[in-house]
Amino acid sequence: MSAIQPAIPQSPLFGSVDDVTERLASVGYLASIAAATTVYLADRLGKPLLVEGPAGVGKTELAKAVAACTDSGLVRLQCYEGIDEARALYEWNHAKQLLRITSGQGRESWDDTRDDVFSEEFLLPRPLLTAIRRSEPTVLLVDEMDKADVEVEGLLLEVLSDFQVTVPEMGTITAKRRPFVLLTSNSTRELSEALKRRCLFLHLDFPDAELERRIVLTRVPELPEKLADSLVRTVRVLRGLELRKAPSVAETIDWARTLLALGLDTLDDEAARATLGVVLKHHSDTQKAAAELRLN
Repeated sequence: MSAIQPAIPQSPLFGSVDDVTERLASVGYLASIAAATTVYLADRLGKPLLVEGPAGVGKTELAKAVAACTDSGLVRLQCYEGIDEARALYEWNHAKQLLRITSGQGRESWDDTRDDVFSEEFLLPRPLLTAIRRSEPTVLLVDEMDKADVEVEGLLLEVLSDFQVTVPEMGTITAKRRPFVLLTSNSTRELSEALKRRCLFLHLDFPDAELERRIVLTRVPELPEKLADSLVRTVRVLRGLELRKAPSVAETIDWARTLLALGLDTLDDEAARATLGVVLKHHSDTQKAAAELRLN
């Protein structure tokens, strides 16, 4: 198979930093100026975007929001320990190949059979190859890159450098349209300099009180503002403790929805004690929080 032609120039997804901010907000994602600026530059420069920060600050949601507000397809590669090329890039349908080889025995030469079994019909594209081959606007999310082995980073270098994938039996497949690439990392291990060099970088931390309050009220608009203020203050106190897992923004939103579901309009000691498990997921954290908040 001959290589597909190099990626052609394309219209950017966003017109300006303000456009990024407004369109992300239209799908419920309230971005800081730094986040909106970096997304705009990644789109305009055609560079992958590496987003680091603690779990639960909105890294994955940023990719989803970019896809939603630009009507782009979202292709997600969820990384984990032990993920390999077959799960990230492509693999061959071995069972189908074996059936094809068996059916051709005695009727055709091996050369004819080999050319057939290593063809499009038998190829199983995984997320990286799928994103490369799409001609429609695409957001490629490589989620929790730091959980993958170092060897997997090598698979990404060709994709992030030239936006192409080499299938030895078929040739080099180059993107018709470059995807918007966003990689996330919780910083559980240091990513290679080669990978970082190919990306723009954004660090997302927990939002300040005002931004988190706005996020909560955007996602849970029926929540009374006074309750939202109390909820955000309490969550910020919890994050200041040395917990095994600090509450994420998503868990703050879940807590707000929990209080509404229970018909509560204040976050008093009784309500906090009864619902603390919504935001804290370890017994030791719950005990420490109860003592700090004097819920006992």
